[in-house]
Amino acid sequence: MKPNIQQQEEMYEDRPIDKKGLFTFLFPSLFGVFVFLFPIMGGQAFNIPLGIMSEYLIELLQNYLAEIVTTVMVISMALTLFTVTIKPKFATKNSEWRSLFDVSIFWTLTRVFGALFALMTLFGIGIQAVYSSGTGQVMLNDLLSTLIVWFFVASFLMPYLINFGAMEFIGTLLRSITKPLFTLPGRSAVDLLASWIGNVNVGVVITREQYETGFYTSREAATIATCFSTVSLPFCLVIAGMLQVDHVFPVFYLTIVLAGLASAIIIPRIPPLSKMEDTYYTESTIHEDLPEGKSRLRWAVEQAVGRAKQAGSFRDQLKQSTQIFMNIIFVLLPQAMAIGTVALIIAEFTPFFDIISKPMIPLLQLLQIPSAAAAAPATIVGFIDMFIPAVLASGIEEEMTRFFVGALSLVQIIYLTEMGTLLIVSKIPINIGRLFIVFMQRTLISIPIIAVMAHLLY
Repeated sequence: MKPNIQQQEEMYEDRPIDKKGLFTFLFPSLFGVFVFLFPIMGGQAFNIPLGIMSEYLIELLQNYLAEIVTTVMVISMALTLFTVTIKPKFATKNSEWRSLFDVSIFWTLTRVFGALFALMTLFGIGIQAVYSSGTGQVMLNDLLSTLIVWFFVASFLMPYLINFGAMEFIGTLLRSITKPLFTLPGRSAVDLLASWIGNVNVGVVITREQYETGFYTSREAATIATCFSTVSLPFCLVIAGMLQVDHVFPVFYLTIVLAGLASAIIIPRIPPLSKMEDTYYTESTIHEDLPEGKSRLRWAVEQAVGRAKQAGSFRDQLKQSTQIFMNIIFVLLPQAMAIGTVALIIAEFTPFFDIISKPMIPLLQLLQIPSAAAAAPATIVGFIDMFIPAVLASGIEEEMTRFFVGALSLVQIIYLTEMGTLLIVSKIPINIGRLFIVFMQRTLISIPIIAVMAHLLY
């Protein structure tokens, strides 16, 4: 729940910290930090409570998830067509309904195709290129059926991380690091941790919610979402295992960290992100600057307590969570199905990425990457989906090349089947063209770093 301007000004006044306010900040925030950020060892890999809960539900519902996701898409299509064609009075007067279903012709058609693609895939009918194992089935059965559960759990737990002062507290303490290093406010550190340890898409949703409630500028939100979100440690382990480089995982993950940090430092300082406006989506009076004569810790606690006092009741948190989840399932799912399936069809059935990746071959040869011609398409196709580079590289004989492609795919992070579409359909002003430019910037910055690490190892 977003505090108004007067409430925000009151929250930053210099006043004693009362115990009730301190407890209101501490207990929900500690719970939120535990759920989203606390690593727990499970089997051979680390996970977080959010991941454990999500994976439990996925296993419980795995036989029904594809049907649930398809049903949601069909409902979204039907309600969107009803709203944009009939325009009933109740829909035009309800802002929440309008934000979900009163969309442009382009997004209406996207939802229609998303629902149709889901139906084709679920029943194995229609165009084979749509429902094949490498296209529609990847989107429906592997990605969206998992995402709907992740987002369900995250949506109803997210308020404890963002509404009760954790971001204000951590942001104030870390501002002296994140501002000069990444040109970002301190509160973005929570996004980094949430996506680094947990799930990159959850990190994007947190960023989107913070932008729409006036806590980030458009430049900050776009920068955090494209540069400050990273692939989670458990997923890195999965990719390393697929490429049979898990026996050198410490070096593999260190390489990802180094390349990711270099990208996060450089890209916010160059176009297109550096040219984006520092304007808020809604009015904001965020104060991270340390007042004269006050310790950083006390200022952090004061801001956190003030934010917690304005968080609202449990009913308010439940309403916000429901809105977040409804926006994801009715907006993201059908549009991700449409865009992701088309992108996978292009990658699977056309030579498009083989052609546009040809300029990468001389660069890889210059860096002495074995099987450069075979690795080149994998350096570009990650824009479509994060799994595809690993699939392409899994058949390459040289381990050094598999190491290189795997690490690069995990640093690129901007892929249309999930987080790219999540960004495109959000209110953050970043389109597919800007996303591809940032993707290529991350790629070109990371390639020499990963190549050096690969040569040191092999």
